[in-house]
Amino acid sequence: MYVQQFMTSKVFTVSPNESILNAMNIMKTKRINRLPVVSNGKLVGLVTDGDLRAAMPSPVTTLSKFEMNELLSKISIIDVAVKKVITCTPDTLIEDAALLMREHKVGALPVMEGDKVVGIITHNDILDAYLDIMGVRSPGKRIVIEVRDEVGVIHKIANIIKDFGVDISNLAVYHLPNRKAQIFLRLDGERANEAVQELVNQGFTVTE
Repeated sequence: MYVQQFMTSKVFTVSPNESILNAMNIMKTKRINRLPVVSNGKLVGLVTDGDLRAAMPSPVTTLSKFEMNELLSKISIIDVAVKKVITCTPDTLIEDAALLMREHKVGALPVMEGDKVVGIITHNDILDAYLDIMGVRSPGKRIVIEVRDEVGVIHKIANIIKDFGVDISNLAVYHLPNRKAQIFLRLDGERANEAVQELVNQGFTVTE
C-alpha cells in the first residue's frame, strides 16, 4: 500500500508573505489543520493551526478585536511556519510514512514529486489505511487465531479455510512474546462458520 492511495491530492497552499489572519480564514473555511507554504512552486515551509494559535496574542491581552486583527494581518506565515519540513513521495510505502510521522512527531507529510507538492497525507489517512488492512469496514466474519509462530502455519490455516470455499479477504499478523502470534482474518463465504469450527477441531485457538 502506497501513500498515493490515501493522500489528499487537492492541496491548499499559502505563500510565505500570506498573513496569519488570512491563513486562519483558509483553514476555517476549508476545514483543514495545516497549510504547505509554497514560493515559486517550491515548498519552503509548513504551518499548522497550532502554529497559528501559538502566534496569537495572550487571552488576557488588553488589545481590542480590531487591534488583534490588525496585528495578525501584519505577521507573515513564514515567520511562524516550520522551515524544515519532513516529506514523502507518492510511492512511499504507507508504513514508511507512518514511521516518519512517528519518529519526527508530526501529524502530516507533504507529498512531493521533485519540488512540486502533489498531495498531503495525515495521521487520519494512515488510520484509514490501517482500518482497510484490518478489513474493519469490509463484510465477512472476523476471527483471531493464536498460534505457535512457526513456518507453514498460515499455509495450513489457509488450506483448511479453502476446503470450505471461503475467501480470506483480510489478513494481518501480530507477533507475541515466546514465539507466539495472533493471526487476524476476515472470512467471506457462506460456510465461514463451518471453516472456523474445523479450525477449532484441528486444535487452533480461535476467538471471534
